[in-house]
Amino acid sequence: MKSIYLSAISLAVGLGCSQAYGQSCDGVNAYPNWPQLDWQGKPSHANTGDKMQHDNKLYQANWWTKSEPGSNAAWQYLGRCSDGTQVSPIEKYGRLKVCGTGLCSEHNARIQLRGMSSHGLQWYGLGKCMTDVSLDVLAYDWQADIVRLSLYVQEGGYENDPAGFTAQMNTLIDKASQRGLYVLVDWHQLNPGDPNFNLDLAKQFFTDIVTSNKHRKNVIYDIANEPNKVEWSQIRHYAEQVIPVIRNIQPDALILLGTHGWSTFGASSGGSVQDVLNDPVKFDNIMYTFHFYAASHKDYYRTVLDQASDVLPVFVSEWGTQNYDGDGPNDFVSAQQYIDLMARKKISWTNWNYSDDFRSGAVFKRGACTNQNFTDSQLKEAGAWVKARIGEGR
Repeated sequence: MKSIYLSAISLAVGLGCSQAYGQSCDGVNAYPNWPQLDWQGKPSHANTGDKMQHDNKLYQANWWTKSEPGSNAAWQYLGRCSDGTQVSPIEKYGRLKVCGTGLCSEHNARIQLRGMSSHGLQWYGLGKCMTDVSLDVLAYDWQADIVRLSLYVQEGGYENDPAGFTAQMNTLIDKASQRGLYVLVDWHQLNPGDPNFNLDLAKQFFTDIVTSNKHRKNVIYDIANEPNKVEWSQIRHYAEQVIPVIRNIQPDALILLGTHGWSTFGASSGGSVQDVLNDPVKFDNIMYTFHFYAASHKDYYRTVLDQASDVLPVFVSEWGTQNYDGDGPNDFVSAQQYIDLMARKKISWTNWNYSDDFRSGAVFKRGACTNQNFTDSQLKEAGAWVKARIGEGR
């Protein structure tokens, strides 16, 4: 599908970004029409600072070179060329909010966001699988609405370097925002399963991140990924400590909260949706998350998602076409049943995961991130399937 791009001026106004969305390539030489001539007067090379466009991308020479733009370190990637005609998700929908049991645009229209989740930022984050090139591909080629930035708390994540991971998160939020994407900030607590274990860290993290991004209208906060081995009442207690931290800084922030049983409304732990209904979190503009892996979680889990979304605002912030560990054979039949259900009920979703991890659930083949090659030729079977579902109806 042909990619077209939003004007720099309209997005800069809508997001308050310091940089333009897309780059103007008007008047810039296209490779191999070199800007500099040799002694015979023939186009032959680029000098330091010269710009060239190639494959609809804009580059600037770091030094004298006659190499192909983008092929090596002689070139700095500046972004996709823009023709100023695409409407980005943020310009289309504006500031999001909960309306009834759904997600609505700034103008009160029920909407569905579709996009991808990063893998853990400590392994596959900034400069690895989350780069200017990969985010361009996600925003412009895949035409996603949203990217979920998954920051583990343990496993070498936030608790090991709070300042460093806060800086990485802010940088990635800015890069995604420049491309018109909604951003889901995922506090990826997993082990231990009780979110209260990391309560003080969560308060510090969200204080810092929300303070830095309170001027934006495209950032959503998920305060507890996959609570497990813990009762719903303890999750609710945690939420009532963290939500005020965010709301005191940004009163209209949209907030997501994981549910018991690894974000299944208790389906994986003997609980139920009724646990939440009997003891709700008493804040408005919040949504509850549901996770599934289609090869492991079939009819019963689909029924839980269907019933929960009838009575509560639900966001599917993580799912895959494989087993619950994100690996193994793909079950596209089961996954399509979920896709159909979420489309019918306008349930927003982000798929796990936008990386080149060895597992079948990672959308790219091994080495794609190292080589910064995110073309369709590098997609695994699940990656090609998910990309098609993101782009459906665009």
